[in-house]
Amino acid sequence: MYRFSHPAHFLLVSAALLPSFGVAADIQEVIVSANRAERPLSTIPNTVTVINAAELEQQLSIQDDLSTVLGNLIPGFSPSRQKLTNAGETLRGRKPLYMIDGVPQSNPLRDGSREGNTIDPVVIERVEVLHGANAIHGLGAAGGVINLITRKPSAQLEQGIRFSTGFQTEDVGESADYGVSYSVSNRFSNNADIIASISLRDSGVAYDGHGDIVGADNAQGDTMDSESWNGFVKGGYDWDDQRIELMVNRYEIENKNNWIAVPGNLSKGIPSSAVKGEMPGEGSSNKVTAISLTYANDDFLGHKLRVQGFSQDFAGTYGTDILPSTTFQDPAYGPDLIDQSQNNSEKIGAKITLVKDQLANLPVNIIYGVDLIQDETWQELIQTGRAWVPPTEYENIAPYAQAEFTGIDKLTVTSGVRHEKSKLKVDDFTTLASYNGGQFVEGGSPEFSETLFNFGGTYQITTTWRAFANYAEAFSMPDVGRVLRAINVPNQSVESFLDLKPVLTESNEFGVEFKTGDITAQLSYYDSGSKYGERLVRGADGIYSVAREKTEIDGIEFSASWAATDVDLLGLRYAEATGRYDSNKDGRVDSDLGGTNISPDRVNVSWDRTWIDGIDTRLQANYLFDRDVRNSSGNVTNSFNGYTTYDLSANIAAFDGKISFAVQNLTDEYYFTYFSQSSPNEIRNFTGVGRSFNLGYQRTF
Repeated sequence: MYRFSHPAHFLLVSAALLPSFGVAADIQEVIVSANRAERPLSTIPNTVTVINAAELEQQLSIQDDLSTVLGNLIPGFSPSRQKLTNAGETLRGRKPLYMIDGVPQSNPLRDGSREGNTIDPVVIERVEVLHGANAIHGLGAAGGVINLITRKPSAQLEQGIRFSTGFQTEDVGESADYGVSYSVSNRFSNNADIIASISLRDSGVAYDGHGDIVGADNAQGDTMDSESWNGFVKGGYDWDDQRIELMVNRYEIENKNNWIAVPGNLSKGIPSSAVKGEMPGEGSSNKVTAISLTYANDDFLGHKLRVQGFSQDFAGTYGTDILPSTTFQDPAYGPDLIDQSQNNSEKIGAKITLVKDQLANLPVNIIYGVDLIQDETWQELIQTGRAWVPPTEYENIAPYAQAEFTGIDKLTVTSGVRHEKSKLKVDDFTTLASYNGGQFVEGGSPEFSETLFNFGGTYQITTTWRAFANYAEAFSMPDVGRVLRAINVPNQSVESFLDLKPVLTESNEFGVEFKTGDITAQLSYYDSGSKYGERLVRGADGIYSVAREKTEIDGIEFSASWAATDVDLLGLRYAEATGRYDSNKDGRVDSDLGGTNISPDRVNVSWDRTWIDGIDTRLQANYLFDRDVRNSSGNVTNSFNGYTTYDLSANIAAFDGKISFAVQNLTDEYYFTYFSQSSPNEIRNFTGVGRSFNLGYQRTF
């Protein structure tokens, strides 16, 4: 049961119940991520956040890390790790599904926690975030969907350039970041269009609020001291009511391996650090290619038809730690073996969507189709050629249908069904020697199926008030790779191994929305539960395994914006959540979920102002509340000390373009990151980035 645990909660609820005044806005924002077809936000019975191009550009002027951007604008999203890895970053306490133009980027069979770094954010035009469990897209989405919509071609020849740099005063040379991007776009003969871009980035190291260098994460991956590039092209051709479009994106980021991690001391409060030096092996990296080919027909047998074929090729390399990993040791290779792992995932799939409005001239709209996906995933140790996670093939077919009833004035009711049929194929394999000498595991081809349902409705109470509610289910595979690689007892079989059972998440949400010409506010309550969920647990070697247990999460989310004057916009966003799991498997949740599984309670406040034409600023604050994690006996097992950071950004129209200036962590706050506090580890006892300055220039011509 949800509890009002912060005084701020009462203030936020009161703010949501503001008196009605003004005129409701007539402009209807349309999104596609919620129902696979264009629908106005006012008809969607879910909490949806749309980060538009202006908001995205503003946040990127402060920090080009996508996870930080999401956390600044969506407090229900976990604070960024500020690293290449995004393990522990969740939405509403569960893993979201990342997509690029609908192409899945998440790798659920072996979740390497790198899906937050598969594209350069400068390529993105907007972000659609669907909060909570979702049955429409499949492939997980237990926490929601984060769909990164890439830029569209312009109506005429247009070129764009963007330069950016950042630094910290502790050492301008070592901390310096440099970025450059170029794009060209055009439309030909009113039928064909194309957009292409290339972007390059070189990142320095970071210093914390005490002026000390932030610790390097050599093994899991770090964006400090890294180089990245992104190549993007999207072209299309229109005829009659039809369009065909091809999108290709290639992204690479690699750490330069010039800094060696220095462990901290937890008992003395000493953070991890780094010193100059060369690490053995390859630098941690992501190399990702996403391709989609989409055909759309607005008049196909009285339907709107959309067919998308896609592929994703992902390789995520993990570096080496300062001490040889005990997990990788094998007598056959001698003592103190240094090795490193690489996650690989190759996906191909198709999404077929048909939309029929006013079915049989009735006030019923229907969306239906089928999703197909094949994913082959493996994790290898690249220095010795050993398989840590054996090649695992996953095949899934999922027909679905979603109906929308509009026959009652001001009321929209939706209902949907999706049938997931999955097959997993794993050949015989032997685990690494460190797992009790290495265990032979009999392969197999287990099959799973689940029928998922969702129900929802939205009612326009008045011109200013709207209420909505929904129930949704999500089906996802557990992190199969973590489960299989950790088998340390004999006589196991893939066919009978219980921990491969899929995760079914059930979610409820209730919300109210208020809109006038000056004020927009939304308050929602949600809960979600999994009878046989999954929880990340860190072992003595620092490597995480999966615990399969019952989990329950509930919370509230609130957002509001107020145009206080013609030039001032005030924003307030708040999220609070509680999560518990069944520690003794008696069917009752009894222990708190820790910070590696659930985000902290948080409030974000912002003030945007246009000073004169061509000059605007934004001041934003992020406050994270303290949190104690208790076990089934009520004893505190972990304490998080909250912190507040401030960011300031300014945009100035000049030199036929726009200059941006930003200061991240304006007050130079010294703090240990949320993940570091939630998962104490002397190698990764990281402090957060201190005050940093960023300068950019962009021009379109």
